Amino acid sequence: MVISMRFVSLLCCGLVLINSDVLAQEQGAVTPMTPDVVEQYEQVLPSADYVRRELMIPMRDGVKLFTVVMMKKGVQNAPVLLSRTPYDASGQTGRVASQRIVDVLEVMDAEFVEDGYIRVYQDIRGMHKSEGEWVLNRPLSGPLNDTGIDESTDAFDTIDWLVKNTPESNGHVGVIGSSYLGFTALMTLIDPHPALKAVIAQSPMVDGWMGDDWFHNGAFRWTSLGFPLSQGFNKGDGGGEFALGGGDDYTRYLEAGSVADFVRMVGAAHVPGIRKFLENPAYTEFWSLQAVDKWLAVRPHQIPTMLVVGQWDQEDSYGAPAVYRALEPKDTNNDRVSLVIGPWRHSGFNHYGYDLGALTFTGDTAREWRVKYAKPFFDHWLKGGPDPQTPPVLTYATGVNQWNESPRWPMGTPQAIYLAADGKVVFEKPHSKGREDYVSDPAKPVPFIPRPIAMGDAMQWKPWLVHDQRFVTGRPDVAVWTSAPLDGALHIMGAPEVELFASTTGTDSDWVVKLIDVYPNDVPEDRSQGGLPSMAGYELPIGIEIFRGRYLRSFAAPSPLKPGKVERYTWKLPDVDHVFLPGHRIMVQVQSTLFPLYDRNPQTFVANIMDAKRTDYRAATQSVWFGGDQASAILLPVVR
Repeated sequence: MVISMRFVSLLCCGLVLINSDVLAQEQGAVTPMTPDVVEQYEQVLPSADYVRRELMIPMRDGVKLFTVVMMKKGVQNAPVLLSRTPYDASGQTGRVASQRIVDVLEVMDAEFVEDGYIRVYQDIRGMHKSEGEWVLNRPLSGPLNDTGIDESTDAFDTIDWLVKNTPESNGHVGVIGSSYLGFTALMTLIDPHPALKAVIAQSPMVDGWMGDDWFHNGAFRWTSLGFPLSQGFNKGDGGGEFALGGGDDYTRYLEAGSVADFVRMVGAAHVPGIRKFLENPAYTEFWSLQAVDKWLAVRPHQIPTMLVVGQWDQEDSYGAPAVYRALEPKDTNNDRVSLVIGPWRHSGFNHYGYDLGALTFTGDTAREWRVKYAKPFFDHWLKGGPDPQTPPVLTYATGVNQWNESPRWPMGTPQAIYLAADGKVVFEKPHSKGREDYVSDPAKPVPFIPRPIAMGDAMQWKPWLVHDQRFVTGRPDVAVWTSAPLDGALHIMGAPEVELFASTTGTDSDWVVKLIDVYPNDVPEDRSQGGLPSMAGYELPIGIEIFRGRYLRSFAAPSPLKPGKVERYTWKLPDVDHVFLPGHRIMVQVQSTLFPLYDRNPQTFVANIMDAKRTDYRAATQSVWFGGDQASAILLPVVR
């Protein structure tokens, strides 16, 4: 059927079909890609305050990507705010059935659409209603990707089409997104379209082996397995779940054995994304050539970029600071790259920021950031608004609950706190050597939160990094050191660095270090009326991170540890802005399992740790050394 009229009202469903040929003619000359676009659908609810369009935008290889464009009625000469997602563009633009755009869209979109922004969500290729094939964190075109197509080219083609075919647009585009959407946001910086004027990348997935979703310093995170299954099943439309039933995941994963044993048990060995984990446990070029910070480090940078992360981000704490380190040297005037660290969980800045677990803050910190910093940032670069003087670094000092603006990051100067005899943390290096021993038994791993554990329970998962650590302090396989009460406040701004001297009777080992703020045991505030736990004696984690011993000498080529040999391990905890208050104590915990967040180290060296056999899992005596030339310490980035 040939449509000769411009609009055909579909009154029964409130939609309008727009003839794309006529639309293209009215907008003048078209690019070679434009004739390939399919029909567009525009929602016209008479009483609604918004317009909604569904589009299929063609890429340079002919694949079309499903895109939703939303704006308040009457918007003209407006900037486009784009997010490219694997999580269903249709769903993210239809939270509830409502006549108000602020109800339909995500919470973080309200400030923008109310001020006349055009909000755009797009399914990345191969996901939901988009054509093509999905590849997990699709690598940049190059050694790992010979197609010439990647998230950078798709973003370029999308922006090009939007500015030429959205009559309400002012020709300026900003990109925003968190987690996987943070990854796709950063990809727009690889070969930026001229219309791209600003980017906010939130908790971006940057290096999945070093410290984002999949591994942390070589230790594999069990939570990684569910993602490629759920997203790769029926184009992310659901149904891709392990058939496990209820119960305690601690017991379930322990009984399964190795990661490969579990994968075989649930029949998921055929899933490509899962096979990538099983076949690439080390930091070979398979992972290093996917690291987004390395891509950006070798390219010029001119697009104003804001990098955002939560201080207690349980999924992607590594990416934003890593990209800041890659881009900041290129920011010669200190006005094109900024870093934000707030008191949030993963993606918490897009929701409500009043609290996290047992912690409460002075107001909605997430909305404060969106209104005072994110919105003025985009207004300036996309709408010609006043220069908001975006701070190079914006952090929230937990402990005293206040925002800090800084010229650089880190702001602190390294100051060592040392592990000493009798379980003490001291500020002076101990002269005499000593050691603390504990037995790490893979058959009885230390849980990362109190049991029973449900890895899919958001109430457990989102705040786990601020969980009171008293539930493990008394375990014999957790070594503990504690300082005397502090005489004055101690303010740290940066990433604390672990310097651990340790040995094992095994041939491989994991080392987990926790930096903890111990509250006085007589905190007087009564929080029971608000349903909040008492903070008396609370052991608040400030940073928790793991290191897998087999990668001591090379991340790419693992090697066994020599039993009994004292080795020096160094790695960093997540970036923080925190004040240890007077009367508080500093605690350091060291252990060798954090289960089932991380897979168990068999403590016997095997070629592929993912496929360790049950007989490989053996108890080992772990020794943490302190004092003299083997002085285990944490270097705190102290602001003096």
